[in-house]
Amino acid sequence: VVGVRMALLGCRLIGLTDPRSREQIKKLIVYVEMDRCTADAVAHVTGARLGRRSLKFADYGIMAATFVRLDTGAAFRVVSTEAARELCPLYAPGLATKVEGQLAAYKRMPDSVLFQVQQVRVPLRPEDLPGPTRSKVACVRCGQVVRDGRLVETPEGPQCIPCGRGAYFQDARPV
Repeated sequence: VVGVRMALLGCRLIGLTDPRSREQIKKLIVYVEMDRCTADAVAHVTGARLGRRSLKFADYGIMAATFVRLDTGAAFRVVSTEAARELCPLYAPGLATKVEGQLAAYKRMPDSVLFQVQQVRVPLRPEDLPGPTRSKVACVRCGQVVRDGRLVETPEGPQCIPCGRGAYFQDARPV
């Protein structure tokens, strides 16, 4: 419920009424800040996808999403408030379980209680935008081709992020 409402509010704030439509799908980039069900709901409502390069993941662990309208530059960050959890009994009194109460309350709460909204500026590079690959460069250390400017410049030359900064995996061995 929170992710659906977050997406509806974010789209409304940037002036998109049907983000999944052909006319509007190319006007939107969404940054999600958590890898939880809220991110799935935001992607579903907006039609933003990693494969379209319209969904970006910032691993902040915050239940928030930023909605950017590409043709105007308008951008709003919508953050789920922690206070909303404590207010659930006021919006959905007498429900049997905590989960049922939260679900019912989140459907009823005004946006101003459920969310904090910030108008923001999101600097976008051409490499961040949806569309075709803008560059392909091989890592000087491992030879892996890196797309869309996701390189680390080092004294040895351009490297992929795993070679230049380190990776989320360790002990990689050919099989």
